[in-house]
Amino acid sequence: MPTYVAPPGWPGLVRPPDAPDWERTAQNWLLDICPPEYRSYPALRNHLVVLARFAVLHVEAQQAAVRRGLSEARADLREVAQLDVVDAAVATWQAEDARLSGVRRSAGLVEEALRGRRFIARL
Repeated sequence: MPTYVAPPGWPGLVRPPDAPDWERTAQNWLLDICPPEYRSYPALRNHLVVLARFAVLHVEAQQAAVRRGLSEARADLREVAQLDVVDAAVATWQAEDARLSGVRRSAGLVEEALRGRRFIARL
């Protein structure tokens, strides 16, 4: 029986590389992390490596937006919101930054697998 290996950080909704139907699960997950409009582009739906590249770049752009929001939050919001609201906004930016870091790692691993990389189980 074959052993399929998914590395740490691999998305839970995507089957490991070479497992039956793994590319379909990768496509569905990648489309889910992208803007809904991406589903309408045949170039993305028909070419998984291209979709993966778009997904990685999209997540990186989200990370950049979150980091900008975090760096500007106190100055931009202090005149329009109470301090506790500003603190809550900063905490939200921080949580989103952490979430996106995990999504970026997962998307990168899926892209690598779609490009042919295979992972080895380590003890």
